[in-house]
Amino acid sequence: MALQFFGLLRPLKARLFLNKTSLITPINACGITGGIEICITYPTEYVKTQLQLDGKAGAGKEYTGIADCVTKTVKTRGFLGLYRGLSVLVYGSIPKSAVRFGAFESVKNQLVDADGKLNPQRRLLAGLCAGVCEAIFAVTPMETVKVKFINDQRSANPRFRGFFHGVRMIVKEHGFKGVYQGVVPTILKQGSNQAIRFFVMETLKDWYKGGDNTKSVPKMVVGAFGAVAGAASVFGNTPIDVIKTRMQGLEASKYKSSVDCVIQVWKKEGPTAFYKGTIPRLGRVCLDVAITFMIYDSFMELFNKVWP
Repeated sequence: MALQFFGLLRPLKARLFLNKTSLITPINACGITGGIEICITYPTEYVKTQLQLDGKAGAGKEYTGIADCVTKTVKTRGFLGLYRGLSVLVYGSIPKSAVRFGAFESVKNQLVDADGKLNPQRRLLAGLCAGVCEAIFAVTPMETVKVKFINDQRSANPRFRGFFHGVRMIVKEHGFKGVYQGVVPTILKQGSNQAIRFFVMETLKDWYKGGDNTKSVPKMVVGAFGAVAGAASVFGNTPIDVIKTRMQGLEASKYKSSVDCVIQVWKKEGPTAFYKGTIPRLGRVCLDVAITFMIYDSFMELFNKVWP
């Protein structure tokens, strides 16, 4: 599978440029949609990250749960405190969507059979390729900066005055690698995320179509399938997401590696710590995936009518 994956990266670049006319509009549409979706659902992402950072080794728990986290944040920093780090995800939404959907469509076109279908193994591979590309080129720096912004707000004297000021400080203090902390767990997270989501989505669509590729899937059904795909990815890889968050926080230096982080969390906080933030993440991801696939399908249909 590894050889097949790297072999697909060469035609991926060429295909992205050769088919840029057919990819740019839906990708940009997904980027705009992602920005709107993030603005709506970001507080759940904020709370999820806070809960995952809470109760770290050597530190007392600050929050007793979701409601307590929201209440304390609003009380001490106002309602906008729930949007700390939002700018990072907004800035990164377009390139992330471009890499994700561009990579998936390109790899999918390489793997489909004569009937235009993917078998289960190839669905997983196409989603995995999309997630790995997304993690390397967009998600890791975006997520690292986001986590550091949220982590900074937890301190008694926050230092970051804004997005660009925070990024400058991170690069100055930690170097370029400061925005690429946790790259391994991020690749694992995004790879498994998209492998699960695209696999579930493509499988449910095929089931609905009953083997008829010309049959369209109603947008509300696509949204329901997207929510199921999002939920499957949350339950499938939240432990990886917890480790990624810890490795990208301001106190990541206390862990020698991702493996050491896993060991320390297991020993000091127990196995349930690997599922911290599951509920707020579940709410955001299900809505995120549902909206993204609905809008993506809509613009793909529109674009295919304009440029058959």
